[in-house]
Amino acid sequence: MTRPFRFGVVAPLRTDVPTWRDRVRRIADSGYSTLLVPDFPQMQPAPGPMLATVAAMTDLRVGTWVYASPFRPAWLTAWEAHSLSLLTDGRFEMGIGTGRPGIEDELRDKGMPVVPPPNERLAQIRETVERLRDLDGPDRHTPVAMAVIGPKAQALAAEVADTVTFPLGDRPRSEVARLVRDFRALGDVELSLAVPVIGDTVAPHMAPPDTDTAALREADAMTVLPDDPAAAAEEIQRRREEIGFSYFVFGADFAERFAPVVAELAGR
Repeated sequence: MTRPFRFGVVAPLRTDVPTWRDRVRRIADSGYSTLLVPDFPQMQPAPGPMLATVAAMTDLRVGTWVYASPFRPAWLTAWEAHSLSLLTDGRFEMGIGTGRPGIEDELRDKGMPVVPPPNERLAQIRETVERLRDLDGPDRHTPVAMAVIGPKAQALAAEVADTVTFPLGDRPRSEVARLVRDFRALGDVELSLAVPVIGDTVAPHMAPPDTDTAALREADAMTVLPDDPAAAAEEIQRRREEIGFSYFVFGADFAERFAPVVAELAGR
């Protein structure tokens, strides 16, 4: 099945609040489906209040990109996710993953237990989703997006997630196609592609600032798109046709420049 295109924007708070709100309104007016915020404790406001603010200002769907599960107990993440789903009339999507490079240092700095082994982290995500489903009950379904890479994480995502994204780094197109093909044998869910690099610009909170953009292009990596909107639109369509990605996520700095791409492709 070919899924229709949709487009999300990761919009961290990097300015004063009124300027951020103005950017959110422009994103909403540009045809994007979803506004997403990162989970960087004490570097950003908490995801829940930010997303509730966006949902009150606009008709956008909202979501976390993504909750780092080691930062909070499963019941707490599930409670916040269910609350956001309820207060946004079903427009919230819970993105969740097992963490990111360097998260052990973040946890130590905050006086929290160091990250448990990968199997325990996956068990925590499973528990979070199960508690969310219990809170949702039979009449609500909060969509879950999982960031996965290993076979055990993929198997869990095929079982419990509505959307899957892969932290791809500099993996070349051929390797990504093989990764997706193998995952498709486990389940048929929406495939999302986070694109942190447009041309030579790296989106904050989506990739390290020292990312080698030239090396990504040389490797034919899926984490980069050309900065020309027409060329980007062509490449986006190719990635859906050849690999299956239909949900594309950009950084907020690119949202206005890529608004014509969204206008052309969204929902098709």
